[in-house]
Amino acid sequence: MNIKKHLAGTIKRVSLLLAVGLLTATTSSAQIKVAAAANLQSIITVLQKDFKQKTGVEIEPIVGSSGKLVAQIKNGAPFDVFLSADMNFPETLYKDGFATKAPVVYALGNLIICSSKDLGFERWERILLTPLIKKIAIANPAVAPYGFAASALLMKKGILDNVKSKMVYGESISQVNTYITTGVVDVGFTTQALVKDPANKTKLFWKPIDPKSYAPIQQGVVILKHGAANPDADKFYRYLLSADAKKIFEQYGYRTQ
Repeated sequence: MNIKKHLAGTIKRVSLLLAVGLLTATTSSAQIKVAAAANLQSIITVLQKDFKQKTGVEIEPIVGSSGKLVAQIKNGAPFDVFLSADMNFPETLYKDGFATKAPVVYALGNLIICSSKDLGFERWERILLTPLIKKIAIANPAVAPYGFAASALLMKKGILDNVKSKMVYGESISQVNTYITTGVVDVGFTTQALVKDPANKTKLFWKPIDPKSYAPIQQGVVILKHGAANPDADKFYRYLLSADAKKIFEQYGYRTQ
């Protein structure tokens, strides 16, 4: 065996492996982990595509109820950016030292009452009290801001105690959406993003809830401590507040400031 040729071939292979490793490292560095509230399940893929087209940076979305994502963050989950369905959760993270600067509002959510059945929602408060409605879905108020808003709304209307026995709680708003679209429940309270999502093929009947009848659903974004040193995290944060991102949010049933 020609030792020189063998050694040269070995060096060449090692160099190639090192080059591939460096390329992989470079590619993987241009990626950020984004913890996103469940109400963003449909829109996050649209934002993801638009952001990558503009910057070349990939985002890896992790979708779940805001409360559960916060618990994961506090337990060391390596997320770079957190998009909550409210401001309370990101503000708590900031105060507890899990974020380097205060959160800001990126969108305002709209609460709707929705069903796969044509129930007529002109006087929805009365309809919920009738035997026609046996199951009402809302997200768990303890971990999901849209569920908290729905529960507060029913309390304000004076019918919460009357319909408690009919309540079906989803762990997130996306689970509530599944209950509604599959007809598991008669009616549910959810985000307007459901009926604005082109991917939803179920015919739905819905009515927007007057925003004056519930506290504003201010959805906040914060750069987490893990992502503070990542310039791509800051880039995505600024993108969410841009005119292009706001246009996408509005197309999906959100309001922007």
